[in-house]
Amino acid sequence: MNLALPTALFTPSWHAELELAYARFGDCTRPVQRRHLGPLRVQKHLYAEGPEVCQHIIVHPPGGIAGGDRLNISARVEAHAWAQITSPGAAKWYRATGPAYQQLDLKVAAGATLEWLPQETIVYSAAQAELTTSIELEGDARLFYWDVVALGRPASGERFDLGHFQAHLDIRRDGHLLWHERQRIGGNDGLLDSPIGLDGNPVFATLLVTGEIDAELLERCRSLSHEVRGDLTQLPGLLVARCLASEALLARAWLIDLWRLLRPALLGREAQPPRIWST
Repeated sequence: MNLALPTALFTPSWHAELELAYARFGDCTRPVQRRHLGPLRVQKHLYAEGPEVCQHIIVHPPGGIAGGDRLNISARVEAHAWAQITSPGAAKWYRATGPAYQQLDLKVAAGATLEWLPQETIVYSAAQAELTTSIELEGDARLFYWDVVALGRPASGERFDLGHFQAHLDIRRDGHLLWHERQRIGGNDGLLDSPIGLDGNPVFATLLVTGEIDAELLERCRSLSHEVRGDLTQLPGLLVARCLASEALLARAWLIDLWRLLRPALLGREAQPPRIWST
């Protein structure tokens, strides 16, 4: 006898959660929480720079994000701890008939440091990607954050002509808003080719780092060239860098070179790129 099973038992989408927390013990930062639900994981924590900096690599085993997927990631860095979080490769948002979502919540306690350094996000044509990021800083907490977004797949001749990319980003220190940003780009949007938009570049990148640098270092950063259109702005307590590029590798190389210059000045430690970036 064949019995019809309830359709509610079957879902074509992934709902995944990842909760991370880090604390300082003596001269060592250690993970103190690592809870996951669904297909989100972190690899074994690494100490490529010694015990002070704990490096984690977030892995999404399905390899791509499709319509209906929901990814919720949270990380807290406790007082005086230092966490560096990255990814093994690009995040791919596939074409879909409905939206997919990512919620990112980051909290950094006083005296702590968080480096959020993922590899690029590729948004396929006809994808419906909606990302929300909230970052809470306490006291003198330090943050080094970047993201790289590639719309469509130019190497495959795919233009971002359908779907949409939407991103919300808020950064607060002790409850006071430092950065508030809303982005929405639709397929074939005029912004894709407009000289006041992406000007024909399918890739855009943002770097946000707490602190202030002197005029000499600012000019050194501005002199970097990787065939990107990029610049930096020093705001009170927050340095902002933006670029447009023809491909994600160029934008990422520009960000890494900025990181090499800015990390010693703002975080007091030489930059050592994670090995995963070279694999």
